[in-house]
Amino acid sequence: MNREPIDTLKGIGEKTGKLFYKVGVETIEDLLEYYPRAYDTYEEPSPMGDLKPDQVMTVVGMLHKTPDVKRYSHIQVITTTLSDPTGSVALTWYNMPYLHSTLKAGMRAVFRGRIVKKSGRLTMEQPEVFTEEAYEQIVHSMQPVYGQTKGLSNKTVVRAVKQALENRKMIRDFMPADLRKKHELAEYNFAIDHIHFPEDRKELLFARKRLVFEEFFLFLMAVRRLKEQREDKESKYSLQLSPDVEEIKKGLPYSLTTAQEKVLKEVYGDISGGQVMNRLVQGDVGSGKTIIAILALLQAAYNGYQGALMVPTEVLAKQHFESMTELFEAHGIQKVPILVTGSMTAKEKRIAYSKIASHEADIIVGTHALIQEKVVYDNLALVITDEQHRFGVGQREMLGKKGEEPHVLVMSATPIPRTLAIIIYGDLDISVIDELPANRLPIKNCVVDTGYRKKAYEFIRNEVAAGRQAYVICPMVEASEMIEAENVVDYTKVLKGELPGITVEYLHGKMKPKEKNGIMERYANGEIKVLVSTTVIEVGVNVPNATVMMIENAERFGLAQLHQLRGRVGRGKHQSYCIMVNGSDQDGTKERLDILNKSNDGFFIASEDLKLRGPGDIFGIRQSGDLEFKLGDIFTDANILKTVSEEVNVLFKGDPELTKEEHQELKIRLEDYLAKSYNKLNL
Repeated sequence: MNREPIDTLKGIGEKTGKLFYKVGVETIEDLLEYYPRAYDTYEEPSPMGDLKPDQVMTVVGMLHKTPDVKRYSHIQVITTTLSDPTGSVALTWYNMPYLHSTLKAGMRAVFRGRIVKKSGRLTMEQPEVFTEEAYEQIVHSMQPVYGQTKGLSNKTVVRAVKQALENRKMIRDFMPADLRKKHELAEYNFAIDHIHFPEDRKELLFARKRLVFEEFFLFLMAVRRLKEQREDKESKYSLQLSPDVEEIKKGLPYSLTTAQEKVLKEVYGDISGGQVMNRLVQGDVGSGKTIIAILALLQAAYNGYQGALMVPTEVLAKQHFESMTELFEAHGIQKVPILVTGSMTAKEKRIAYSKIASHEADIIVGTHALIQEKVVYDNLALVITDEQHRFGVGQREMLGKKGEEPHVLVMSATPIPRTLAIIIYGDLDISVIDELPANRLPIKNCVVDTGYRKKAYEFIRNEVAAGRQAYVICPMVEASEMIEAENVVDYTKVLKGELPGITVEYLHGKMKPKEKNGIMERYANGEIKVLVSTTVIEVGVNVPNATVMMIENAERFGLAQLHQLRGRVGRGKHQSYCIMVNGSDQDGTKERLDILNKSNDGFFIASEDLKLRGPGDIFGIRQSGDLEFKLGDIFTDANILKTVSEEVNVLFKGDPELTKEEHQELKIRLEDYLAKSYNKLNL
């Protein structure tokens, strides 16, 4: 593996290096694993009479005249007209004045760009220009489209990847040869080359299958290793069930559902049974997992031990801490919760660490700052993580090492069909909360096309006037030169114009943690009325006042992920709504989205998603990217996941310690994989 910094590549200086860091690429190895998010296929030129708006198309023809250059405030607009025997099209470029001297009347060329309808006339905006010979060389080829950030263009990433591939040393394939042969897997070096630059779709799928197989293979080997470490371990913390906690449960202003009672019984059975608990609780958004966590933490506290609750974001940690503090005060509970987050000052952290070490604190709530070395617990008996899919296998292992093998309970609102959950969480027992509290108002859903936007903005305006808040989700952070989808930055500008007098802000994963926390806190306390965001809010804060979820380009998300996003609303006493904007006219897209229209049951939606997604469905935004897979998707690639699971079982049965000679490369690669997983924690 090439761990050299990215700026050792020719043409990448300090400035460009920082832009690569921004998208998570620090080394040449990172760059080779920075897989394209889509591919642009160069089609045969179309007759101008067949041009359709809102599509990227290619035309060939004769220029009527040398382009005109006009200046409007800070923008230079270059226009000309192209025609062929079937029709004509206007060509427009912005801020590219040099085209005036390179494009001449009577010149024949190929133009490729997005067609838009302006004043009743078709216009191709910002087209690429090719000679007929140059276009002939790339027609039918697939060009990679990478995730970008402002200042880092697709061309820069393509150049860097090409250079990295040309300069790299061939890596010895760690995948056992018999497995490669049995499952028709590409050799590693071939797969890396062709995932970036495939000749055609068939070659892309061949390369991708190998790399997805590898991702699942390493992940499931790590899970299997965890399972063997944990299996049948006696617990130092066999908790006696406290009558005080039962009284607290009876005093709650609501009754637990039958499903909650069943899961609570399973958790209590584990923590009092003499062996270390390793359990996953799956439950839809709003099904009431948090109260189960609190009751379990109180059992640890009333037994004289400590408990910890770890969540993925600081805002969520604060919210859990505040609601726990309120609950304890309301019921006269004498146990002390404390908050630990990364943004606390050094002094605040020192005080918190001291209270934890001296057992002044009974329950510790925080982000993954909780598992840093500086945090020393006094008899940590139970660790609970919320939103498990945000924590990788490295965190799962690290949790088990805190204290002396505490009980571990992990919770997830991500609906994953049971067959897949058993594989992915192979080191854990699984419980499911499969019913919602009776007082929940079902969310009203609708699937609309882009023509509905103005009505949707009006609807949001009315909800805000009634004192409510709204989310708008876009699939991208910034505009991409090659992917046509709504982006957070530009959409926010549009909404500010459409909703004058209403506070509209944006949120996305590339912002600094402090910025993100600030925005989420302002939204949670009602200062921000409309939040435009990427899926980073999928695991967000609880904002009962938010009643509208509008999702742009809904067709680009997996159904289970759309359901997760929808779950951000419907948490208060007011009626909530989910507006899914379908930006595609492809067959089957509306039918797919209609499944969400008809059901609010996450597990039903996840199983339908599994049925609908085929092995070739690899484009658009992936749905289970939070599970530390760069390429694999547990829905699209469910069959590969099941196959890999069987192969990992066979491998460990025959060579549990990976001592055989043919498994040495595999053992090294697994250790490397785990080391990387730990490094992500910044410990």
